[in-house]
Amino acid sequence: MMPIEQVRDRIAPRQTFLNSIPQAKYDRQIVTGLDKFLRGRVPEDMRAFYSESELAAIEQHKHTMHDIEARMPVKLTRHYFELAKHSQPLQTLVKASPKETFDLAGTADPAGQMNYSPVEGLLHKYELALIYVASTCSAHCRFCYREELIAGKEVSRPDGRIASKGLADTGEVVAYIEQHNRLVKNNGGTHPRSGRGELREVLLSGGDPMVLSNRRLGAWLSALADVGIESIRIGTKELAFYPDRFDAAFFAMIDDFHAHYPDVQLRMMLHFNHPDEFLRGETWHPSTAHAVDELALRPWVSIDNQAPIIRGINDDAEALRTLQRALRRKGIENHYFFCGRDIVGHKAFNVPIERAWQLLNESQKGLSGVESHARLALSHFKGKIEVVSVVSEPVSRIDGGDDGIVIFKLIRSPADAKDRSKVTIARRNPNALWIDAYADRVVYDGVGLFRQDRKPMRHRDSPVKSLVNA
Repeated sequence: MMPIEQVRDRIAPRQTFLNSIPQAKYDRQIVTGLDKFLRGRVPEDMRAFYSESELAAIEQHKHTMHDIEARMPVKLTRHYFELAKHSQPLQTLVKASPKETFDLAGTADPAGQMNYSPVEGLLHKYELALIYVASTCSAHCRFCYREELIAGKEVSRPDGRIASKGLADTGEVVAYIEQHNRLVKNNGGTHPRSGRGELREVLLSGGDPMVLSNRRLGAWLSALADVGIESIRIGTKELAFYPDRFDAAFFAMIDDFHAHYPDVQLRMMLHFNHPDEFLRGETWHPSTAHAVDELALRPWVSIDNQAPIIRGINDDAEALRTLQRALRRKGIENHYFFCGRDIVGHKAFNVPIERAWQLLNESQKGLSGVESHARLALSHFKGKIEVVSVVSEPVSRIDGGDDGIVIFKLIRSPADAKDRSKVTIARRNPNALWIDAYADRVVYDGVGLFRQDRKPMRHRDSPVKSLVNA
């Protein structure tokens, strides 16, 4: 148990920091729910956002197995509406459509995440941990990869329970990190059961952490800093949905956080899908530009962007080229582009894997090496898998390679990362929306994506409740 003096030394600076955070209110002018559009209870200028035929089709499916909001609730900010009314891709991103529920194939727990959840709301699959701190965003992407969390759906858990995902509790997360790192230190640098190293980095996610108040967000930042986390990522789409959230009060909070915890790095992980979310022609939206410029003034804050390639939104090489070039000019790193996950209803959104690779490859022609850092990846229970290459020409020396091949590489691997950098080669399948569609086309499976016994491992760290007395 920690001596009382150390507890006091930890609490004092944190409380001083939290007490300094002023209350700030934000008016996002959010419209929630399709009923407001169906009944005309939205502002007059928003009533034409859905056509009469679109609303009729939506209402026809209410209270049936194809009820659109049973799959994913509708939510929209005034700011995003103003952008979307000039942009078909942005309308596709937030407007509900009956096609979302025509084929509900998919998994409720993409990438087997619940197998890596030692405490509620925390995923510890890789060297960093992801924490669910919010269950909503300022607006809702229709293709959302966390639709099960946002919609409050029940998922199966490794212990046999079926329950909806919950948010993380600060005390439980802190206890887990402390115990994990203590066991790592006492075991010579690796965890005795999972084989992981020290937990140094955390991603705050959800939902969107930026819907939290500055005080609640600051409480998470300081709690993680106190327990020794060196780098804190904030995953957010708020710069697209409501950039005015990045105001003087927010910057005062993170500046004060830095003053109290100067050795902790913040990483803003942005989610711009399309250049129309911040550009009109060549000009940045003033609020978005101001927020990015303010972030860039702080050397202890880094800014990255990552986004999936989604049908009807950014499956366009020129849009992707503009996105990467414009972001890099503002100092934002292009981190990843993703293939769509196999969530429930993914067939309405996913671009075929090979087509996504071709689009990204085409988009990066004419970009500098710095502008084209992003790789195409997909999230799988085996880890993050890069789509390295799609070879369209016949490969005569590979059995079955007459139609070309696809090369996959494991770039992030769970636990002790024993399979990292291994590759899998499969014959092409231009219609494959998810990697399972290559199961009958495998040429070489070094990663083990298609082995018969392929099941996500269960988290081998014991739950915090059994560790606190260790």
